[in-house]
Amino acid sequence: MLNRHARALFTRLFAPLANALIRAGISPDVVTFIGTAGVTASALILFPLGHLFWGVVAITLFVFSDVLDGIMARLVNRKGRWGGFLDSTLDRVQDDAIFLGLALWFYGGGHDDGTGALAVVCILLGNLVSYARAKAESLGYEANVGVAERAERLVSVLVVAGLCGLGLPTPFLFWTLAVLAAASAVTVVQRVVAVRSQTKAESGSA
Repeated sequence: MLNRHARALFTRLFAPLANALIRAGISPDVVTFIGTAGVTASALILFPLGHLFWGVVAITLFVFSDVLDGIMARLVNRKGRWGGFLDSTLDRVQDDAIFLGLALWFYGGGHDDGTGALAVVCILLGNLVSYARAKAESLGYEANVGVAERAERLVSVLVVAGLCGLGLPTPFLFWTLAVLAAASAVTVVQRVVAVRSQTKAESGSA
């Protein structure tokens, strides 16, 4: 839900910039790589140093490239599957970098191994959420269900991490990560159940 509403808003906001970049000869893929490099560097440099607020600010600016490259692809009528594959792959890089940066901080200067461990768990479960959908779709099934899709996970962790950088007690981030981990686990189960239902329906109609 958050994806649909947010993208509609950002499409209106970023269309002029997308047109300007296209006129300058910059391709959607270049924007994708720049955004991923920016998010990864921000998360793995600023978060481990304890700069949670400024890390979130930098990451947020680069995350907008995910919207921008999609707008550019539509404007240049790029309908090939390469763009979708590239976006999906680099999204995983960005997500993992964000949670890994938090884990490095809490295992290091943050002195909170429990929160660090939860960040690692979120990496593992987040990748499993994505894999479940990708594998289902590769087999011809639909698995775009679940309570914790990518946008919800990112917004939740970035908002709370940024607030912790401004002084919010870090236990709030611990519980946010705990909820995200639980929601991701539920999402995996929901996707498994969805695919199982489709396979049973196939067997029943055969």
